[in-house]
Amino acid sequence: MGRHNKKTDSHIRRNSVIALTGLVPIGLITAANTAGAAPKVPFLSTSSSSEVADVAQEATATAPEATEAVTPVAETAAESAPAVEAAPAAPALAPVQATPPLPTSIAQGALGIPAVNVAAYQNAERILAVEQPGCGMYWTLIAGIGRVESTHAYDGKTDDKGNMLNPVLGPVLDGSLGGNAVIRDTDGGKLDGDTTYDRAVGPTQFLPETWNHYAGDGNGDGVADPQNVFDSALTTGKYLCDGGLNVKDPIQAAKAVHRYNNSAAYVANVLAWSAGYSSGIIPTAADLPRIH
Repeated sequence: MGRHNKKTDSHIRRNSVIALTGLVPIGLITAANTAGAAPKVPFLSTSSSSEVADVAQEATATAPEATEAVTPVAETAAESAPAVEAAPAAPALAPVQATPPLPTSIAQGALGIPAVNVAAYQNAERILAVEQPGCGMYWTLIAGIGRVESTHAYDGKTDDKGNMLNPVLGPVLDGSLGGNAVIRDTDGGKLDGDTTYDRAVGPTQFLPETWNHYAGDGNGDGVADPQNVFDSALTTGKYLCDGGLNVKDPIQAAKAVHRYNNSAAYVANVLAWSAGYSSGIIPTAADLPRIH
């Protein structure tokens, strides 16, 4: 069955999905000048001391009686040089993949994604670009999973920190629904509230056992919570990257999504939505086969 038990059944999460229609700086470096007389350097000479004294006396006699004060060149340059403004600091985070403007809610159009979900998906891309650069993760692929699994956390029904206002829970996997596997409890009910059977949890629908294996702390609060969209998005990205896949390769991206859910129709839906978010083109009905 693989490490992600829910992948053996394409129906485990579809019951939790809401069906919608139509969807450096260059700084100026200055050297400090120190005042003071030049060091005395001893010279070796074959001349007698009296000859040396005569030369010194002649030089003194021909020297001008006084010299005008001369402004040091360094000071003159400093006075005439224009002021240099400090350049702005470089951004702390690299920008994520550019996409066309999208509606901020699915209620506004088929391609809508709530702002909190976009932030969570893009945050996951940034983290994985550092942690697993070879994976090539892009946020719209995670968004495709989020769209199919829970219609982006029920159209962004979270607080400002990304916590679900109401938990996303899949059906109880007790065999009562046709086609669903029977999966006994693996987490003592800690994540899904059921101590007898398991249920998929969170807006990207992980079984508790799989969540505990891949769990990521996307918002940096020290807790990996499947009911938080930042944590859920990062964990989804980590699972898709597993096995050394490079999802920039379309074939490997399809393989990663198929492993997430063992259904060709599911793969087609996720990749169609992902492409839609990247291009701004709404998937057609032919691109969205029914997930059995």
